[in-house]
Amino acid sequence: MRTPRHILRRPLPLSAFVRLSAFFPFKNAVDKNTALCYTHVMIRMLAPQDKALFLAMSEEFYASPAVEHSVPRQFHEDAFDEIMRQGPYLTGYLLLDGDTPAGYALLQKTYSREAGGLTIWIDEIYLRPAFRGKGLAKELFALAHTLGAKRLRLEVEPENARAVMLYQKLGFRASEYRSMVKDLSAPSPSCTSS
Repeated sequence: MRTPRHILRRPLPLSAFVRLSAFFPFKNAVDKNTALCYTHVMIRMLAPQDKALFLAMSEEFYASPAVEHSVPRQFHEDAFDEIMRQGPYLTGYLLLDGDTPAGYALLQKTYSREAGGLTIWIDEIYLRPAFRGKGLAKELFALAHTLGAKRLRLEVEPENARAVMLYQKLGFRASEYRSMVKDLSAPSPSCTSS
């Protein structure tokens, strides 16, 4: 039986890496207690010792044209703290090229009635410029395919043509829905007293 290319090629000791299946149970994985290792790519969950690295890369990402606007530094800190809580809806991954940190990804999970089950939101994927075009993002998507979801979902700035082309190559299509948001930093006018 041929091993799919996104499945572990060689086992790595659990002591060297954070257990990837802590948030999403693996289906069809060779060994749930090891990190995934590709020819030159390794993906592992963010760990407490990665905080400074994550904060630096997160700030790089939010200073780039890939996002609508920057966010306060506290938002980066809060995101890392939430990832470390290992709650049910947000997981952070570190992407490495060999031993060199190359980027990070944040995955969220939700239930979709339209998809008929678990949906994985690829909320953020950031690769430092020197590591783009090396296949790291493709390997992250290969990992996402093993997480038991019925649908993968992401957002992309329309001007980010390179990312749009990659996502289309990987089978993503534009949704007919328009994404809308409402920030809740202040009470809704309908909730205030007269």
